[in-house]
Amino acid sequence: MSQKRVIKIGLCGLGTVGQGVWKHLSAHRARLEARLGVKLELHRVSVRDLKKQRAVKVPAAKLTTDSLAIANDPEIDIVCELIGGTGLAREVTLAALARGKIVVSANKALLCKHGAEIFTAARKSGGHFFFEASVAGGIPIIKALREGLVANRFRLIYGILNGTCNYILTRMALEGAPYAAILKEAKALGYAEADESLDVEGWDTAHKASILAFLAHGVWIKTEQMIVEGIDRVTQADISTAATLGYGIKLLAVITRDFDTDEVFVRVHPTLVPKGKVLANVNGVFNGIAVAGDVVGTTTYIGRGAGQDATASAVIGDLVDAVTLLTTGKAVALGDDETGSATRSGRGVRLASLDHVTSRYYIRMTVKDQPGVLAQIANVTARQHVSIASVIQTAAEPANAASLILTTHHSNERAIRSTLARLAQLKSVLEKPLLLRIGDFEE
Repeated sequence: MSQKRVIKIGLCGLGTVGQGVWKHLSAHRARLEARLGVKLELHRVSVRDLKKQRAVKVPAAKLTTDSLAIANDPEIDIVCELIGGTGLAREVTLAALARGKIVVSANKALLCKHGAEIFTAARKSGGHFFFEASVAGGIPIIKALREGLVANRFRLIYGILNGTCNYILTRMALEGAPYAAILKEAKALGYAEADESLDVEGWDTAHKASILAFLAHGVWIKTEQMIVEGIDRVTQADISTAATLGYGIKLLAVITRDFDTDEVFVRVHPTLVPKGKVLANVNGVFNGIAVAGDVVGTTTYIGRGAGQDATASAVIGDLVDAVTLLTTGKAVALGDDETGSATRSGRGVRLASLDHVTSRYYIRMTVKDQPGVLAQIANVTARQHVSIASVIQTAAEPANAASLILTTHHSNERAIRSTLARLAQLKSVLEKPLLLRIGDFEE
């Protein structure tokens, strides 16, 4: 019998995800080796602190503090970049690719910032880059877009991509507790970081949306080119009002493309989602993504979007694809070349102007409770050609104030921005208005 090929794997980073990969790869190695027809060797692991106690036991001889040594090690076939951030992670990735290696990464921030550079480096050197774990954890959305739905064009992709925000909004809806109290508990449970801003202000979701936009349309949209808004101003009153109107509130990434004009836009914001939609009922730390393809129609993907096991599952899935590529040359590796249809290549695609980004809107204001205020507000909206669909007024703090909630008919982002700016200037408006989008998605 011929001796099986040994595939050597290097792990850069042994944090939560890295330990999960080590744990599950060790536990399931025999089954994976039988399936792949190779021997898998976890060859070296880089860590920041050699003395730190961890939940997994790694032989001391395999540990190093030099991640670049793993990237440059000629014996290592596959490098798992699980460091995080965009500094050392970028150096490790580019070094490994320059040597023609396969890199597997879960790093959405790295891809969002340096994706074009990474894929160019892979093409130049003959290396390969896999990144299933960078978006939606255990949901195989990247594989679905690049393989299973390859025959489709995507007019609309929208989804819940951050488990922390979904956990907070779910508990607000189910328990009636305020945002600040639930955020504090989420931190204690480990669902939110000590600095929660990356999650609750929408930036984590924006990084993931950038990757999905590239996969669907072949163009990198930077976060500064998106609308990015978080959930930190959503109140229990908004949750309650939305429910009365037949909606739940979710933080969504929304990626749209108009194939008549070849315009693409990416936005991240709290959204009123009709209760009849599947994503309105995706709760807790789960993620959900709806993809509208022109051939298959709408498909929806739901699962755990974060955490050690879900992310490790996606990383190991990429490792299996990487081994298949090494042994048979048959795996799909996005970014290997620039062939393909114009739909995915990004040729001719441009960013949509704010005039062409449309929605219905929910606006909440605290105003003086006095005659003529509603007329002032209606005058502002009329001048900006924003049509009011409904008005709800309730008592508010301080005394002699009212909470005024407007919903609009369809308008566009430029008009609504101008409207909000002018409303904020009214002396009768006591604080910055809150804007939410209404997600009546036509799939």
